[in-house]
Amino acid sequence: MSDRKALRWAHSLPAAIALMAPFDLLASLAMDIYLPVVSAMPDALGTSPAIIQLTLSLYMLVLGLGQLIFGPLSDRIGRRPVLLMGALLFTLASFALAACSGGAGFLAWRGVQAIGASAALVATFATVRDVYADTAEGVTLYGLFASMLAFVPALGPILGALIAYALGWRAIFIALGVLGLLAGVRACRDWQETRPPQHGNASPAFARILGNAGFWVHAVGFSAAMGTFFVFFSIAPRVLMGRAGYSPMGFSLAFATVALVMIVTSRFAAWFIGRWGMGGSFLRGLMVMIGGVLVMAMAAMLPPSFATIVLPMWLVAIGIVMVVAVAANGALRDFADASGAAVALYYAVQSLIVATLGTLATLLLPGDTVWPLVAYGLLLPSLSLVGLLMLRRS
Repeated sequence: MSDRKALRWAHSLPAAIALMAPFDLLASLAMDIYLPVVSAMPDALGTSPAIIQLTLSLYMLVLGLGQLIFGPLSDRIGRRPVLLMGALLFTLASFALAACSGGAGFLAWRGVQAIGASAALVATFATVRDVYADTAEGVTLYGLFASMLAFVPALGPILGALIAYALGWRAIFIALGVLGLLAGVRACRDWQETRPPQHGNASPAFARILGNAGFWVHAVGFSAAMGTFFVFFSIAPRVLMGRAGYSPMGFSLAFATVALVMIVTSRFAAWFIGRWGMGGSFLRGLMVMIGGVLVMAMAAMLPPSFATIVLPMWLVAIGIVMVVAVAANGALRDFADASGAAVALYYAVQSLIVATLGTLATLLLPGDTVWPLVAYGLLLPSLSLVGLLMLRRS
């Protein structure tokens, strides 16, 4: 880390993780934690199941699209005010959701909660780009955040079920509000501004970013990694419980092993970079993902089991972390003066690709087999791999 950056961000890596990670966790947790009580919410709020389902879709939509607003805003006014505004909105909305008594109010506050989460996410990742660009610390942070995105969907619904069983559904949102308040108070005290000096540019930031080949190669690689996990998340219950006969708890434990592999792999991310460099790690991560998917495809001839589904997914998970740990650095490298906008586009592109192609894969191919995962896990990594090789040649 340069002296200039150190003056703006006087935190060790463990302290930075403790400061940043809660916002990544809460944005993901708010999406999944109340899934166990969704079926009971229409009666609790006197509304229709369609409205409650809309609260899930609205959160995902606003979380992604909001970043296109807050990215450029953080470039203009700074990371710290955008983050603190996001933390405040998330916290207020979470407490308001706990107090709601009707479907319309619940839907509206759910949108506000997503706005807050979106702002906090953009500011967090833009800060990582400002401070840790092209460093081993940045690789560690990106790998850790990717592991969290895998781990939260596995454990979030379990946590929500336990809270709702013990204290009722409103306690889920009170817990989110309390956690958001704690993270926001600490950020108010410790989060330093990291936005680099603005020198202006003749071309709009979005146009420059979308016209950059390196951005697209790495954004598609990131979409390949996160989308492959999304498709696995979508088909795993039907394959492991519906066909392999796993109990809900057995499924949860098997699923959690994949998240555990990702967390362990993230601990070696800096070693990958030291040995192969950013580009070499990205290349090898894509190849490991493709290799794992091919193993899963060959094993599809056998009855579904832990050995034929989960073990190959461990290999895919290793590749996912290798890709995600360096993809952001590759995509954002040329946009130090507009990293907020670049981060926003990076995650918006990923959300769009995963939501469309990932959903199509699960709808067009049999969802109780591994073929949706095989299709997505071969197509997107291969596209990114071809783009990377073409980029190197040019």
